[in-house]
Amino acid sequence: MKNIKSLFLFIALSTIIVSCRVRLEPVEILTFQQKIEKLFPNAEVTKMELTDHFTKAYQIVLEQPLDHKNLAAGTFRHYFYLSHVDESKPTIFITEGYNATPRTYELSKIFKGNQVQVEYRFYGKSRPDSIPWQYLKNDLAIEDYHKIITKLKRLYTGKWISTGISKGGETVLIHKSKYPWDVDVAVPYVAPLIDTQEDIRTENHINTIGTDECRAKIVAFQREVLKNRDSVLVEISKYAREKEMSFTELSTEEALEYSVLEFPFSFWQWGGSCEEIPDENASAKLLFGYINKIVGISFYNDKTYYDLLPSYYQHSTELGYYGFDTTPVKDLLQVVHNPTNLRFAPKNVDLTYNPNYIKEVRDFVENKGKKILYIYGEYDTWGACAPIPKPHVDALKMVLKKGSHKTRIKDFSKQDQQLLYDKLQNWLGYSVTIYPLE
Repeated sequence: MKNIKSLFLFIALSTIIVSCRVRLEPVEILTFQQKIEKLFPNAEVTKMELTDHFTKAYQIVLEQPLDHKNLAAGTFRHYFYLSHVDESKPTIFITEGYNATPRTYELSKIFKGNQVQVEYRFYGKSRPDSIPWQYLKNDLAIEDYHKIITKLKRLYTGKWISTGISKGGETVLIHKSKYPWDVDVAVPYVAPLIDTQEDIRTENHINTIGTDECRAKIVAFQREVLKNRDSVLVEISKYAREKEMSFTELSTEEALEYSVLEFPFSFWQWGGSCEEIPDENASAKLLFGYINKIVGISFYNDKTYYDLLPSYYQHSTELGYYGFDTTPVKDLLQVVHNPTNLRFAPKNVDLTYNPNYIKEVRDFVENKGKKILYIYGEYDTWGACAPIPKPHVDALKMVLKKGSHKTRIKDFSKQDQQLLYDKLQNWLGYSVTIYPLE
């Protein structure tokens, strides 16, 4: 009996000693960067310069799987940028449609929140030396975003808002259709959902928007540029030398004709002024200066051609694009007789178009896409391809009168801004603070 009591006493004392030791061991306190590195153990995490309201900022480079369902396919270096304020604040998740240049987005200022800006796979710094085209698919890009959000949600406990502009806004809607619960609210800016490989709705928009007089001036300008092609080509060559641009993928003659065909689309997209369109007495220098301002001849130089190959591949296979109306200038074209944006897609690559991909996204967002705030400009050509949410869907579509592709929340009247702030507040809950734009 005495031995049993001694044994119990020994066990009790041992337990006390062990528990004391446990309590005395120091608690591991991680720095914020270490927390990020723990979430993404194989990533390169580099501090960045602070801007605006952020207290920490990092460039993060992942070894992202080429195919999330087949890890043996390999990886690519995938860049994203994290700007931090507080783990409990809202997090603005930016689905870039192209490359990512670190900057503070409008919604990040409105919420004074955290910002995660993710470069689209195979664009910008995330582009491999040789693009494996079979892995440049929207579903794989959406999986990239989903995996990043899933990990960061272990750290950021506040509300999540996704946003993006143009193709980035389209990516917001695709992401929303694939993973509806990844974010609490989606705010796509000027986002098209294009129905076919060359959507006729953009052409219909160009032929009906604005006034008859303005549309007539656009056609007259297109014709004037082509009537003066030799003199305008001299201006293009001069400009190309000054800017050290080369035109080997497209000749300057082809670039000139494509820029003329592109002109009406870009004019309405970027909010051109009818009063600024040069008349028939304009010099070649003035004609070139204006088409260069609206379209940009650099759009057709070798560097831009190379940079946008991923975009044209996606438009050709899944996203769709727009066509060109040759009717007003057909008699003046010498090089481009059957214009198509397929001209700018990569060569010797399968460009089979999937007509159902975007239609399925459209069906979801128009019929089930709740808590989506759409921002558009009335004159923007891409607005012709905007989704139209059904009346029963809890979404809000804001269209700025005479607005362009540059339309942002700050461009609306104070009254309209308050309307969308109220809607965001309602969706996110009143514990979320909104800081109205100045």
